[in-house]
Amino acid sequence: MFDINEFILKKAKELGFGDVVVLGYENNRRQVRFANNEITVAKNWHYQKAELFVEYEKRLAVTTITTFDKETIEKTLKTLLASVKTMAPKEDYFGIADGPFKYNDIPETLDKRIVELDEPNEYVERAINAAIEEGAKRVAGVLYTDHNKIHLTTSNGVEAFDEGTGIEISVRAFIGDEESGHGTSSSRVLDKFDPESAGRKAGEIAKLAQNPTQGEAGTFDVIFDPLAFANLMSYMSFMTSAFAVEAGFSFLVGKLDQKVANENVTIKDVGNMPNAYRSRKFDDEGVPTRETTIIENGTLKTYLLNTSFARKYKTETTANAGLIVPRAWNVYLEPGDYTKEELFGEVKKGIYITNVWYTRFQNYVTGDFSTIPRDGAFLVENGEIVKPVKNIRVSDNFQKILENIAALGRDLYHIHWWEVTTPVFTPYVLVKDVGITKATK
Repeated sequence: MFDINEFILKKAKELGFGDVVVLGYENNRRQVRFANNEITVAKNWHYQKAELFVEYEKRLAVTTITTFDKETIEKTLKTLLASVKTMAPKEDYFGIADGPFKYNDIPETLDKRIVELDEPNEYVERAINAAIEEGAKRVAGVLYTDHNKIHLTTSNGVEAFDEGTGIEISVRAFIGDEESGHGTSSSRVLDKFDPESAGRKAGEIAKLAQNPTQGEAGTFDVIFDPLAFANLMSYMSFMTSAFAVEAGFSFLVGKLDQKVANENVTIKDVGNMPNAYRSRKFDDEGVPTRETTIIENGTLKTYLLNTSFARKYKTETTANAGLIVPRAWNVYLEPGDYTKEELFGEVKKGIYITNVWYTRFQNYVTGDFSTIPRDGAFLVENGEIVKPVKNIRVSDNFQKILENIAALGRDLYHIHWWEVTTPVFTPYVLVKDVGITKATK
């Protein structure tokens, strides 16, 4: 891939492009799907691609190349140049990072045993059996293994390589038409992959969720399961990007150095975290990834920046460059000191929400949003689960949710699945006075 990268870079410079970034990917992905307690589909994918960012007189463009013969590459670049010349310049573009850089290996991000794994089916079977042992009647879901190689070449002297693996499972357990639970497990190394825990949790929730009744509308204290709160944090990760702020897709506009959350809330982005699903050595400009504190003790400290935004704001990049806009790697909500039981004990009357989906913002700048509980949701009284409820919706404001975080669990959970595309590390979270409405069909 480096030979391909170099050829693309050379031809792009010959055509007159200024800044050029070429990201070459080699990906191997395996999928095992299961339904009704049985494996139903097994697939393998292998693909190569080169993602390309170019700048021409402050006009910016991206494209993806999947065919690597010289004729196709040259034709693609000429077409891209013709297109970019018709665009208006982005006057506040200030370039990409100047290399080269030195990189450190990140522990627990590459496990050759995942690459060489012959029978992932056994992990699926372990998850299914664990869910059934907890009372599930039907179990469904998907397991993925990944082996990825990244080759980065830029016009500013960067040539970098990273390689990583991952294995993850998402398990849904069912008892009837309305009773379901969900559990996940994600790891970069095989030793820390725990499919049984995903199955057990899914089965436990499904069993508790039997015979749900219509939930009440009102204001409740809500315990968010890590799976549910990770969904919200994943959406927030986009809103911490300087791009989202400037584009009007964030409730954090104009709030640097202001209080945006409870004082017990500290949120970080950690691009070099061991055994985190999106960790890698460098961002898309080649800057070594690192830890960035976004919110510290409730105060917004920074947006996520690439080199261009950093130069515009007269500060340093946070090493969060995507090909075009800054993005988060792994969101980390610092834990508190409550056990799960102690957290429930703080609730006189509230709701325990185990999962959510269809999170939608009615107003990005104010942070008004709604999301629908998925799988088991439960009425909690005096610290105990009383009964399952259904057909409710969380309808509230994102900053208010952050400000009303009253307690945080002490155990962190690594959440990554198709509803949480940016990995999140979060504990159980207790939020006071959350707006609950009845869901409409």
